[in-house]
Amino acid sequence: MSSQIKLFGGSASNYLAEEIARYHDMPLIKTTLHRFSDGEMQPVIQESVRGQYVFFIQSTYAPADNTMELLLLIDAARRASAKYITAVIPYFGYARQDRKDQPRVPISAKLMANLLTTAGANRVCTMDLHAPQIQGFFDIPVDHLDSTAIFIPYIKELNLEALTFAAPDVGSSKRTRDYAKSLKADMIICDKYREKANEIAGMNVIGDVTDKNVILIDDIIDTAGTLCAAAQAIMDKGAKSVRAVCTHPVLSGKAYERIEASCLTELVVCNTIPTKPLSKKIKVLSVSQLFATAIKRAFEYRSISSLFVR
Repeated sequence: MSSQIKLFGGSASNYLAEEIARYHDMPLIKTTLHRFSDGEMQPVIQESVRGQYVFFIQSTYAPADNTMELLLLIDAARRASAKYITAVIPYFGYARQDRKDQPRVPISAKLMANLLTTAGANRVCTMDLHAPQIQGFFDIPVDHLDSTAIFIPYIKELNLEALTFAAPDVGSSKRTRDYAKSLKADMIICDKYREKANEIAGMNVIGDVTDKNVILIDDIIDTAGTLCAAAQAIMDKGAKSVRAVCTHPVLSGKAYERIEASCLTELVVCNTIPTKPLSKKIKVLSVSQLFATAIKRAFEYRSISSLFVR
């Protein structure tokens, strides 16, 4: 029996899995998710996967059930004798907890990597990890896709004059510099100071933004506090317009209200996490074709290096 691709969509990312399946011109393999009265879940794969290349598509954003469902699906496929199991995780949850930044805290990103490997995953395919070095937490291959392949063509279509890229904090400077180099544009940095998590005490703009069209670059937008504060600081310094490009729209708390009330012209995100139609400023770009291509090349043992903008 020749091995084939078997695509599965977890309940948190089924919308994206369906798009990916259309690029492959194949249906998603059916699964059912039973829930016991106490809340425990039991996913059941409805088709044989013996000797097959299995791809589970599931982002692991909150709640934790999304992560648990993915782990259980991987375990089910391993016990059903799947030949090779790939966890396709467009948004890798807990990636922000990648080090001990204070005493007695977990390194949760490493724990997530351990759980995926223990469950039976042979490979992980993800996008824009909060820190690229998280790939080193895995003892299995990781395909780390880059959202520049999605965003840069869109930015080029805007045809903005006096284009300048901005990092909303120092941690985003490397990612922002890559955009600036690729499009031969200037770059600035917003230096923020926090007194506690999710609350900004101050924001300084390092660089000239006078009469510039500025695009803020980040991997995750959560409460939108940093981004909106940076956008306002940039406009106060004389910028012509401010947009934001963020890969993963976590958008928790009052994020939608902040974005709608902000000076941002638009916020461009990927559909690694589903968004709500609560702000007209949010534009969503699909990652389905990029992941579909990566899945096909992984199955055919071909390089994915051409999927990156250099």
